[in-house]
Amino acid sequence: MSDTTAPNLVEYTCSNQVATLTLNRPDRLNAFSDDLVRHLSDALRRFDLDPEAQVAIICGRGRAFSSGADVHQRQLRRREEFEQHGGPQGWGANSADLLTRSVNWKPVIAAPHGYAMGLALGIVFECDLIVAAAGTKFQVTETSRGLGGSKYWALLSFRGGAAFADEVALTGRFFTAEEAFAAGMINRLAPEGRHLEVAHELAAEVAKNPPLSVRATVRTRRWYMEQLEREVIMQTAPLKLYLSEDFHEAARAFAEKRKPGPFKGR
Repeated sequence: MSDTTAPNLVEYTCSNQVATLTLNRPDRLNAFSDDLVRHLSDALRRFDLDPEAQVAIICGRGRAFSSGADVHQRQLRRREEFEQHGGPQGWGANSADLLTRSVNWKPVIAAPHGYAMGLALGIVFECDLIVAAAGTKFQVTETSRGLGGSKYWALLSFRGGAAFADEVALTGRFFTAEEAFAAGMINRLAPEGRHLEVAHELAAEVAKNPPLSVRATVRTRRWYMEQLEREVIMQTAPLKLYLSEDFHEAARAFAEKRKPGPFKGR
């Protein structure tokens, strides 16, 4: 089902040099349909060109930052669609492009709460800074869905996750904001319900600095991050895991609310 008629899938506000981009699909725990990815891309482009905004915060409305990809819309496509798009994402709705296509390279802070899983976990850890609410749960859902957690392993390792990144990418288990903070992968751990307040405090600290100085660091960081992600894609894309029997079984099982398997390794 398309969201193209739904208004304000991502709400944009700006005050005191800080733009706030709010994922606004709370009835689906802000699950990322193709349309939500496109709307977030548009909002980030607006921020990039907004002369009044120096820092952005991405957050989610409702009970969670995001439950990840909309399985029904992105992972239950016909085989022909997967082949045409080169994966579960729709054309022009690849979340990996959100923070690597910029003109001004302004810093972006992720402010997750509740849940940030799969695709949403990737967006959070691609952001330049992370302020997470206490108790936030993260998960590399691609591991159990048959898509592989290579990209997320790379992102978590890039942020200093080391052995912790190995564990959560290979097991696909939930891990908490507290664990991520202890592993040095997020910048600030906020009391529950105060993640936006703490994110704005951090944004204000960043905004005090000369903008071009800050943007130079952002651009350098994202360049190295993108190179790592591209290397992972070059290694994993030929596997076409989104065409495997195990992936389709896992996606159907999720949609049907049943235990998947047995997996066949094909």
